[in-house]
Amino acid sequence: MKRVFPLPLDRQLGFSLYSAHIAVNRVYKPWLDKLGLTYPQYLVLSVLWEGDEQTISAIAGHLDLEPSTITPLVKRLEEAGHLVRKRNPLDEREVKVSLTDQGRAIRAETKTLADALYKKSGMDVDVLVDLNTRIKQLRDAFRAP
Repeated sequence: MKRVFPLPLDRQLGFSLYSAHIAVNRVYKPWLDKLGLTYPQYLVLSVLWEGDEQTISAIAGHLDLEPSTITPLVKRLEEAGHLVRKRNPLDEREVKVSLTDQGRAIRAETKTLADALYKKSGMDVDVLVDLNTRIKQLRDAFRAP
């Protein structure tokens, strides 16, 4: 088979992943709008739902982002009443983030996100679980030195 370079967009893995990400965000958007959240804010809350009271750096590490990207998201979530920030008295540079009762309560409302994605995909849960596992394996391979 003769290869043509660069590959057409529809044959480029990077573009397929990018466009799938955009499509997923479009499915999430109406639900997140109802909750008053952006997708990045939802991700920050998701990290805290997995383990409350984390530093900005820990949240950033979990999301594979820079702390300077997380800080404005955290500030907006605090203004909305979903979390609180506190400086570590032993190290003023460290900021700990904790969920409020409102931030914990909104988690139950996000179940509709998973349901919407599942319904829109038209795939069985097992297929989606396998796809997610394979995408994470691909991500980890690209992260490796």
